[in-house]
Amino acid sequence: MTNPIIQRELVGMLRTRKALVLQILLIIVLSALVILRWPTDARADLDGHLAQQVMNVFGYGLMVGLLLLAPVFPATSIVLEKQRGTLALLLNSPMSQWSILLGKLVGVLGFVILLLLMSLPAAAACYVMGGIDLGSQLAPLYLVLAVLAIQYGMLGLLVSTYANNAESSMRITYGVILIMSILTLVPYQFRRGLVESGLASLLDWFRCISPIPAVMDLLGHGELGGFGITSGQDATGKYLILAVISIVVFALMTAARLGQRVLDRPRSKGLVTDEQSEGVQRYRRVMFMWFFDPKRRSAMIGNWTNPVMIKEFRARRFGRSHWIMRIIGGTLLVSLGLMLITTKNSEDWGVATLGSVLVILQMGLIVLITPSLASGLISGERESGGWQLMQMTPLSTWRIVVGKLISVIWLLLLLQIATLPGYAVMIYIDTSNADVVVRVLICLVLTACFALLLSAAVSSLFNRTGPATTIAYSVLILICAGTMLFWLGADAPFTHQTVETVLKANPLAAALSIIQLPGFEQYNLVPHNWWIIGGASVACLLVLIVRVYQLGRPQ
Repeated sequence: MTNPIIQRELVGMLRTRKALVLQILLIIVLSALVILRWPTDARADLDGHLAQQVMNVFGYGLMVGLLLLAPVFPATSIVLEKQRGTLALLLNSPMSQWSILLGKLVGVLGFVILLLLMSLPAAAACYVMGGIDLGSQLAPLYLVLAVLAIQYGMLGLLVSTYANNAESSMRITYGVILIMSILTLVPYQFRRGLVESGLASLLDWFRCISPIPAVMDLLGHGELGGFGITSGQDATGKYLILAVISIVVFALMTAARLGQRVLDRPRSKGLVTDEQSEGVQRYRRVMFMWFFDPKRRSAMIGNWTNPVMIKEFRARRFGRSHWIMRIIGGTLLVSLGLMLITTKNSEDWGVATLGSVLVILQMGLIVLITPSLASGLISGERESGGWQLMQMTPLSTWRIVVGKLISVIWLLLLLQIATLPGYAVMIYIDTSNADVVVRVLICLVLTACFALLLSAAVSSLFNRTGPATTIAYSVLILICAGTMLFWLGADAPFTHQTVETVLKANPLAAALSIIQLPGFEQYNLVPHNWWIIGGASVACLLVLIVRVYQLGRPQ
């Protein structure tokens, strides 16, 4: 605690009102969870069934909370120092690179670890109820969660050294976390009937990059479903080994970055394709099909084209045509790969498996990409001062906002189209699936609209992109993943009616129920989910309209 960075960041954070509110809410939620299932009579639960029920929801809830909170402060810690000009002062101070790194890590993760420690009384109550083993369940669970917080905190610090602003740092950090925690589980799903035992063992290690199999193994769900993300042996040990290795690698890379060169980023001036030789121009026309050459001189903006939309495409990295084609190409390859696998294993897998993987893929893309693009539409301009400059142009406020929204809609539309071949295979295998595919696509379209309008509405409420991005990601993840905690606690401690009521707000659960995936076929979520998501989208649109009207008035 003698490290001045720890005192500045951790102590300063604990003095804020937000920190106090988060601590109080955590205590209230965990206490209510334990009280809800505490025995009301004088008889004890000898088999520990009730304690295990509470422990399941308790453990998964803590894991989801850490996935959301752990990277928030580290991802913006160093990049904000660069923007404020204080990083140069730190690097020129008597402190070593490792002292700065340790101070940053403890300072930004101290609050997260404090929240984890505050959950110990609720965990102790679960242990007192009986049925929970301290040495094989409770202690390893907290060890995994603590390592998870350190791992993703170190990842956020590493990304923060490379990013140029807080928005891109948080976007990249959450994207990498999504890949590490969710997408690493997908290859192991395809092992049955497709790979040899040696490769299956490798895939088992690969899936253990994610903390989800380790937590499920500790909570007694190690064989849920018989195969896939929950199968395998000793997922906890494998995760801890891989997590410690990744922490060491992230720490070494971050320490190496904390030098003077982190502030010195020379860039090549580059050459425009139009100014190079004729041979080079012909070669690049063939390789980039002319339209997608990133170094080709852009054409003039047409008279009937929204200039804000063009500005968004050209100024945003993933809005450039060559990056759009890379993303669409990667999504199309994944979709085609799923088609090939399913046609070869349709009898073993079933159409529901293909549909569920496609739905999870599309939902993951929507949750990952939409907030990163839309949460800075207005807040980013207000933070940089560009909003006032655009208001000084002949463009109306509504044309500015519409141009920004269209730039995001175009990319989302292309991504959804790239996954359609997988649904075509579902219909080809069984034509009766046409109605199922149509209803699933309705869920996905509504989800994309809700994610876009929610991110845009949140963006209009903030002056800075960092908080807007965090809130947009948190709300979407809580809706699509947080409500799944009630499904995991179905009939224990939550009743079937309670779980169904909560899942009606989850578009992912609604799509999986349409496909009749095992575990979701018993819930009637459609069309209630469509009305809820549609109503929420309208509410977000109204908020956006009101805020745009307010921001468009003379200041």
